[in-house]
Amino acid sequence: MTATPSGPQPSAPLPSTSLSASPQPAGAPPVADAAIEVTPIGLRATALRIWRDRNGKLGLVLTGALLLVAIAAALGVTPYDPLAQESAQALDGPGARHWFGTDQFGRDIASRTFAGVAASLRVAALAVAVAALIGSLLGIVAGFFGGLVDAAVGRLADVLFAFPAILLALAIVAALGHGWLNTAIAIAVVYTPIFVRVARGPVLSVREHDYVKAGRVLGFSSARLLFRHVLPNVSAPIAVQVTLALSWAILTESGLSFLGLGAQPPEPSLGLMVSDARNLAAEAWWTLAFPAAMIVVAVIALNLLGDGLRSALDPRQAP
Repeated sequence: MTATPSGPQPSAPLPSTSLSASPQPAGAPPVADAAIEVTPIGLRATALRIWRDRNGKLGLVLTGALLLVAIAAALGVTPYDPLAQESAQALDGPGARHWFGTDQFGRDIASRTFAGVAASLRVAALAVAVAALIGSLLGIVAGFFGGLVDAAVGRLADVLFAFPAILLALAIVAALGHGWLNTAIAIAVVYTPIFVRVARGPVLSVREHDYVKAGRVLGFSSARLLFRHVLPNVSAPIAVQVTLALSWAILTESGLSFLGLGAQPPEPSLGLMVSDARNLAAEAWWTLAFPAAMIVVAVIALNLLGDGLRSALDPRQAP
């Protein structure tokens, strides 16, 4: 679903609607509905609405479980050391000793899977935080001021939109080098124009409201208008987009690691584990099944949470 401006178009010497009309790049996350407006409810009420939503409840439970697993793994609380090798236990099937079995080096797959979840969430969280901060700021400024500012930001976003998301991420990682930080930077660059689009759309409508016009007449600064009146009214679609982008960031990080451009051996990574297990799946299915299933669960959980959050924040869904 593509975000489109919900208010009057600004008059400018250059067209400012190209950003909204830009095709969605292949491999990019879906774009949150820019028509969502903030419902005047608190955090607790929002959480209750998510909990009442069937998809939101399932997404909240699954996401919470993933966070607990990731935090525990980051603190070193795993059944075994994810890097420890026991050649005598190589390719043991799932059992009481090794819940998910072991790989060809005798490493515990459960421990490596849990550590891989932590690594993927770390990369995804950093990448999406940077993309949301920079992209939302650019989108708000472009939509509020219009004119040449809007045109310049729109052209920059269009350039990034012209490349398939995964290919652009591959090119950036290839230029910067391997490592989780460079992977996060690549994902942030790819997803920044998504947040530009999501933030800009509702600003085009909000800036035409009477209270914004009155603020200008009273001499309020642009910064005050942006942060006191505009930003609160575009926070809902941005929040929904964060959850959607997180799921796709995990998928992108796993894909880069699968191709050998993300995490490097012996670092635990879900994508790298899937890559290593390709030739072992026929004789040791568990080496592929569990890390792949964890990727699927993470993507589904965050998408369900985003769906529930959208329903909770959209006044049209309010009881």
